[in-house]
Amino acid sequence: MTEPLLKVDNLRTYFSTEEGVVRAVDGISFSVNPGERRGVVGESGSGKSVTAMSIMRLIEPPAGEIVTGTIDFRGTNLLELGEDEMQSVRGGQIAMIFQDPMTALNPVYTIGDQLMETIMLHQGVSKREARDIAATALADVQIPHAAARLEDYPHQFSGGMRQRVMIAMGLSCNPDLLIADEPTTALDVTTQAQIMDLMLNLAEDRGTAVLLITHDLGVVAGFCDTVQVMYAGGIVESGTADEIFHNPQHPYTWGLLGSMTRLDEAQQIRLHSIAGAPPSVIDLPVGCRFRPRCEFAQEICGRVLPALREIEGRTVACHRAAELDLKALDVRGAAARKSEVTS
Repeated sequence: MTEPLLKVDNLRTYFSTEEGVVRAVDGISFSVNPGERRGVVGESGSGKSVTAMSIMRLIEPPAGEIVTGTIDFRGTNLLELGEDEMQSVRGGQIAMIFQDPMTALNPVYTIGDQLMETIMLHQGVSKREARDIAATALADVQIPHAAARLEDYPHQFSGGMRQRVMIAMGLSCNPDLLIADEPTTALDVTTQAQIMDLMLNLAEDRGTAVLLITHDLGVVAGFCDTVQVMYAGGIVESGTADEIFHNPQHPYTWGLLGSMTRLDEAQQIRLHSIAGAPPSVIDLPVGCRFRPRCEFAQEICGRVLPALREIEGRTVACHRAAELDLKALDVRGAAARKSEVTS
C-alpha cells in the first residue's frame, strides 16, 4: 500500500464571533494519496474552503483557530512547523488556486513579477532563469505569446486567462499537492471545461495530487477519482467517484445527485431540491446534523450523531445507511410523495 501524501486526522477549526463559536470544520479525517484527484463537495458553508485554508495554515488567531487534529504531509505534521518552515511548504510542496483570481493576484504588479517571485523563493534560481520558467509555465497553460504577456497586469487578462495564470503559478514549482478551491467559479461553461481539461492534463503529466473543492458535481464526475461529501462541518460520505455517483449511501448525497439535470430524462421533469437550509454551525442540531432536512430520519437520528463507518467499500455517517437502498429510489418521486403527505 502506498503511504498517503496527505493525512488529515480529527481536524477542528473554529472561529470566535460575537454570536458564539463557529464550528466551521468539526472533526474531519481523510487522506490523499500521491497522484490522486480527490473532490470535496457540499453546499456553501459546509466547511470545504476552511478545510483547504487549514491545510495551508492560513487560519490565524484570534479570529480563527485550529483547535485539534493533525495535518500530516509526507510524514510531517504541518501544525507543528514554524511560520518560516511553513512558508517553504506553501507554493513549493503544496500549492493552492483560490476562488477569485482577480483578488488573488496583486493588481499593481505584473503577472511576470508575481510568477517570478514564487519561482525564485522556492527554486533558488536567478531572476533571468525565473523569467524563463515563468514564460514556460504560461505556455504550459496555453496562454498565447507567453513571454510577452509576462509584462501585462491582471486587469489585462480575461477571467479564464487569469485562472490559467493562477494554475501556472500553482504548478510552476512542481508541487506534490495542488489544492483548487472552486477554480471554475464565475466562468462560462466553455471556459470551465477548458480549465478542467487543462488541470487534468497537467496533473496527469506531472503526477500531481489534486484536492478539488467545488459545488459542481458535473466537474467532479469528469475529474476526480475519489469524492468526499461535506455537510455542516463534517464528512457524511466518501468513496470512489463511481460509488458516490452510482450508488450513494447517505440521504444528503442522494439529494445532491437528485438536484442535477440528466440528459437521459425528459426536460419537463422537475428537479428535486433538498428541503430546508443547512443548520447554523454556531447552533448545530442534536444528533444527526442532516436530520431536520432528511425524509428518512428516525428517532435515533435526533439523539445520536452518527459516526463514519464502512459500508459497501466507502465510509458513511448515517444510522440507516445499511438498510436504505437509495439506488433503487427515484429521488424526485420520493420528493413528490413527501409533498403529498405533508399537504
